[in-house]
Amino acid sequence: MADNSSHSYVPYQVVDSNDSALRTHILPYLRYWPWFVLSLGLAFAGAYVYLLYKQPVYRIQASLLLQDEKRGNSQTNPLKELEVYSPKKVVENELEVLKSSTLMARVVNTLHLDTRYFRNTSFGKREIYTESPVWVLVESANPVLYQKPLALSFPTAQSVRIDSGKTYPLNQRIETPYGQLRILTRQSVNSKTQPVLVQAMPEGAAVSMYVDNLKVEPTSKTSTVIRLSLEDAVPQKGEAILNTLINTYNQAAITDKNKVVASTLQFVENRLRMVSGELASVEKNVEDYKSSLGITDLSAQATSFLQTTQQNDTQLNQVNIQLATLNDLQDFITTQSDKRGSTPATVGLNDPILLGEINKLSELELKRDGLMQTTSEDNPMLQTIDNQIKATKNNISQNIKTMKSMLTSSKEQYVSKNENLESSIRTIPQKERALMNITRQQTIKNNLYTYLLQKREEMAVTFATSVADSRVIDAAKSSGFPVKPVGIVIYALFGLVGLLVPTAAIAGKSSLNNRVTRRVDVENMTQVPILGEVMNKRHRDILIVAPHQRSVIAEQIRSIRTNLQFGIGDAEEKQVMLFTSSMSGEGKSFVSLNLGASLALTGQPTVILEMDLRMPRLHQLFDIDNTVGLSSYLNGEATLADILKPVPGHPNYFIIPSGPLPPDPSELLGGANVKQLIDLLRNQFRYILLDAPPIGIVTDAQVVAPYADTTLFVIRHGVTPKHSLKLLDTLYREQRFQNLRIILNAVGGSEAYHYNDQIKNSYSYR
Repeated sequence: MADNSSHSYVPYQVVDSNDSALRTHILPYLRYWPWFVLSLGLAFAGAYVYLLYKQPVYRIQASLLLQDEKRGNSQTNPLKELEVYSPKKVVENELEVLKSSTLMARVVNTLHLDTRYFRNTSFGKREIYTESPVWVLVESANPVLYQKPLALSFPTAQSVRIDSGKTYPLNQRIETPYGQLRILTRQSVNSKTQPVLVQAMPEGAAVSMYVDNLKVEPTSKTSTVIRLSLEDAVPQKGEAILNTLINTYNQAAITDKNKVVASTLQFVENRLRMVSGELASVEKNVEDYKSSLGITDLSAQATSFLQTTQQNDTQLNQVNIQLATLNDLQDFITTQSDKRGSTPATVGLNDPILLGEINKLSELELKRDGLMQTTSEDNPMLQTIDNQIKATKNNISQNIKTMKSMLTSSKEQYVSKNENLESSIRTIPQKERALMNITRQQTIKNNLYTYLLQKREEMAVTFATSVADSRVIDAAKSSGFPVKPVGIVIYALFGLVGLLVPTAAIAGKSSLNNRVTRRVDVENMTQVPILGEVMNKRHRDILIVAPHQRSVIAEQIRSIRTNLQFGIGDAEEKQVMLFTSSMSGEGKSFVSLNLGASLALTGQPTVILEMDLRMPRLHQLFDIDNTVGLSSYLNGEATLADILKPVPGHPNYFIIPSGPLPPDPSELLGGANVKQLIDLLRNQFRYILLDAPPIGIVTDAQVVAPYADTTLFVIRHGVTPKHSLKLLDTLYREQRFQNLRIILNAVGGSEAYHYNDQIKNSYSYR
């Protein structure tokens, strides 16, 4: 018996590695494609009906420019110098104002939006606005008015019937169970006028509804343009709301501005009266003072003295600056002679000789620094430059002494002149100083009076021509097409639901299934290699492998035969193969019988043993006499020649039927005669196939396992329980069977190898 347990050959799986995972998850759902088609059809039909009965909603937009001083243009306001009179608009604040309930309440009252009008159509209730023939004014309402819409019909041209009840006159105040109403006609009505549904709302509810539906935002962070948008089922009503809101906002701004202007005018008038009295008093004081002292014009002389003093002070300051600069320059020459690379300050100096010497000194210093980088201190050129620097500094010192002497003399002259001027100014009489004070007060009062007169006129003009600090860029305009519901989105959502419903149903059904349905179920739960697959076929013959047979299943059996031969170490070595499964009905006998036939077609003698002594079936398939069989041999009642029988129509293929059913199959298979029988068969046959009972029910297969070189475990899709794979994996790791391999039987259309799909252009199968 050959030991090939160390062989790790895994058959090649004919699945594209790039999309195997996708196919594994999607292909099981493709089996139910009619369900998906039906579900999508119903979903799209539902979307069509939904769109048919859903009233479309339009978007209405308008844009407004704010004259913001911080971010945009600003108008020139009177008294701009006084902050209280120059209002500044902050865009963020104006956004809140535009979306305030106060403004919207004014709009609701102006347009009477607390009542909505509808008309029944073949596609449901549709809201109307200007098309309504009547206009309902609620003067005092009972709570029942807001609970349901009122149905208005018109029996005559002058009457209206409410909810098929009492008839009331039009265009008059009426008392109804719903409260005190007035129903006014917008156009002539008669008995043929279509009924109207009227939905009344409390003012607060209407304001909240429209405020929530209103969207106000700036076009950008740096812009003062505000975009207002509103979504409504009636475009005309939405445009009226936005236009009225903008007009109300502008009127409120003008009202606020007029209040400021009015209070400013009152303030200016009061100040004018007070300043006028003060100005008259000051002018009278000037007149009396000059008359009593006989003064004509003494201020001209004082002005001349002051101008002369100012000029003299300016010249004295220049001399002081030059002296300070010369002192600093002299200090630099005497105390900083050893420092290189610095230049003395020459602020205020204009002597060309001195400035030339300073520039020369700077050039010599730069030249010396340049030589120091390439020569040493002993270089004659460097010593020459040092001598020149020293001589230049001496010249500068002499110039400084000369200039300081001259400037000191000039300073003394300017100081003396200042003392003389100040003495002259002090000689001005005290009465002139008093006159200047009185005149100064007169000038101040006169300028203030003139200023207030000018501003009073400006404010009067502003009050008469007040305009809002905003400008309408785009008036309210509705979109040419509905924005809700979006047809493609509705169809997409309904289509998604149409896909999810069957998907959820199939996934739920799959999650409740505890049977092996996919190859990946086997690969995830056990490490046992898969030798091959056999596809499912509803009606198939018992023995489908025969000469000149080219069916898909026959080719799959041949593929298993080829994979099996790769797992044999020595091609000439005799092989004993054990076939088993987890439970009855998994196709173990079918696979073993057809694989044996495929091996026999290669010209190698093959025999199959019906070792399922509890439920034998192979002999029934070929109508073989079962009076003498395996059980007879194991009991010592027959020889090998008595029980070995050929399979009809298949040369080189033999079968040993089970024989009479014994009372103790496990003990019988565990006897020494089994080994003896297999040894005899090894001498006569190349392949020996053992069709054993399932291991999940009885232990017969494990009893004969030591005599097998290869064990083939059959798993049937949709039949084998998933928990049996754990037992299989345990047997594989514990090496209870030699060369344990798996054969997948009855694989569905999404899992099997589709020869007819993949290579049908090259080969043909029946």
